[in-house]
Amino acid sequence: RIPLRKAKSLRQILRDKGLLESYLKQHPYNLAAKYFPTRISAEPLQNYLDNEYFGTISIGTPAQEFTVVFDTGSSNLWVPSVYCSSPACSNHNRFNPADSSTFISTNDSLYITYGSGSMSGVLGYDTVNVADIKVINQIFGLAETEPGAFFYYTPFDGILGLAFPSIASSGATPVFDNMMMQGLVAKDLFSVYLSKDGQSGSFVLFGAIDPFYTTNGITWIPLSAETYWQISMDRYVSIGGEGIACAFGCQAIVDTGTSLLAVPDRALSVILGILGASSSGEISCKAASRLPNIVFHINGKDFPVPPSAYVMESNGYCTLGFQGMDVPTESGELWILGDVFIRQYYVIFNRATNMVGLSRLP
Repeated sequence: RIPLRKAKSLRQILRDKGLLESYLKQHPYNLAAKYFPTRISAEPLQNYLDNEYFGTISIGTPAQEFTVVFDTGSSNLWVPSVYCSSPACSNHNRFNPADSSTFISTNDSLYITYGSGSMSGVLGYDTVNVADIKVINQIFGLAETEPGAFFYYTPFDGILGLAFPSIASSGATPVFDNMMMQGLVAKDLFSVYLSKDGQSGSFVLFGAIDPFYTTNGITWIPLSAETYWQISMDRYVSIGGEGIACAFGCQAIVDTGTSLLAVPDRALSVILGILGASSSGEISCKAASRLPNIVFHINGKDFPVPPSAYVMESNGYCTLGFQGMDVPTESGELWILGDVFIRQYYVIFNRATNMVGLSRLP
């Protein structure tokens, strides 16, 4: 079990500094780029603008500590290195391979794109400690460039991807796959709890399901693709009992690395209209408490998300936790069930059965 910390989001940090509006203009973002890369060799990362959950791992012997986002929407582990001279590396922890007796270098390069920039570097092997789990000979990226201002403001150093090997950049073996292959977990699964309302207690638990969080039972949902943690949603996403989107079924990715609910552009317009929000998602904080649930129908069960979850309040401003994305797939529209959704459920990512388990939290 590795505890996750919740801090101010990058959106809040930039807003507090008066930089948010100019940043968004300078760094336009296409969320779809994460799931449909234009370069086969690049594993894109999502916009971490609103991401708030991160934990601590260590790499090397003796251990060098790093804070990382545990991201079920990507598959690579990477951290800044001493070879990096980008401003984003200057105020974050940097890995020094010369200080680790267990480091093994390679000549392989790593390039990862994301919505508002990229990182590049080299691959190496070393011991990675995640809580009390010691993974030996884990391949990871040592960032040499992190261009732009984006990572400069983030409260974490790097990324630890928890999706499938099939989407790992440069063919790198993901951390959890090595945990399984080295017999370091009791079960080939991990589970996630994200606390609400700034409370502590968030965690990723490797190899086990905590029964304290499953008192309402577990609904198991088979994966529709073994790339991201992708599932099929039934006909209709509904508000107030009326179907408003996904009329013929659609696809959804359960992604701890995306803070909001990513919605097809057409559905977003409908949702904003029904809820009485502006085109930018702003809404009166007074009206927010009277909004209805938005209900996702998955594998024959209903999974509601209440307004207390999807309305986000900061410094007297209220906005809806949705963002637009238009990515049609062969099997329907694509939705991203990010942290706004995950905070309502204890989520189990089961590699043994290739299923996602959802248990409604009290």
